[in-house]
Amino acid sequence: MDFETVTYELNETVAIITLNRPEALNALSLQLTLDLRSAIQAAIDDQARAVVLTGAGRAFCSGGDLREMQSMWRKEGRIEAFLEEPLKALHEVIILIRETPIPFIAAVQGVCAGAGTNFALACDIVFAADNASFNEAFVRIGLSPDCGGSFFLPRVIGEKLAAELFMTGETVSAERAARFGMINRVTTADNLMSESLLMAKKLALAPTASIGRIKRMLNASFSNDLRRQLELEHECQIESGKSNDFKEGVTAFFEKRQPNFTGT
Repeated sequence: MDFETVTYELNETVAIITLNRPEALNALSLQLTLDLRSAIQAAIDDQARAVVLTGAGRAFCSGGDLREMQSMWRKEGRIEAFLEEPLKALHEVIILIRETPIPFIAAVQGVCAGAGTNFALACDIVFAADNASFNEAFVRIGLSPDCGGSFFLPRVIGEKLAAELFMTGETVSAERAARFGMINRVTTADNLMSESLLMAKKLALAPTASIGRIKRMLNASFSNDLRRQLELEHECQIESGKSNDFKEGVTAFFEKRQPNFTGT
């Protein structure tokens, strides 16, 4: 499947989506945003059981496309024009990543800045090459965070440290990001994709409908009180108990074999 600014590959049951504007460090233009949304939809239509999101060239994603932002400002006479419909489209992709009931793995190399950092944080699991760096650079140009940064970052590293990174725009190495809990694992640049694909294939063999319910519960866990979260766990457990995968898992347990999950 061909797109203008992303590449899409289906590797058995794993979809690999690559941001492909290397000359612009994969900055998030409107076209890239629309292509990314279409590529994720293609993964859903292809019944992919996991998605790896990565970037071509020297960057995962350098954030919003400031050149396009400036062009829209000149064309429409309003500096905030890029922050209306294009930003709304970006946020729709963030919701799609969070609400699609299959695992998303971000494979991050090189520059990961601003909205790029928040796209990585929106994924369920983040692997980073040892040459990767992360920052919430919005404050450097007088902006506030977007693409879910103010939601994701405090949840993974805590409010005080998130405030520091947002307010200073400081760049964080992959090793430090791992210590903070921003990311799951640091690899060598050469091993980044192989390790990311290994994890994706492992999750693709798992009961992905159950993983979708796990995502649903994690999305709600910081806003629910204990009583509501227990109710949600109960709802999801009943749904899981009715699934073919639960029946297969129990049968495989008693037959002392590996289960063959189908995501149903």
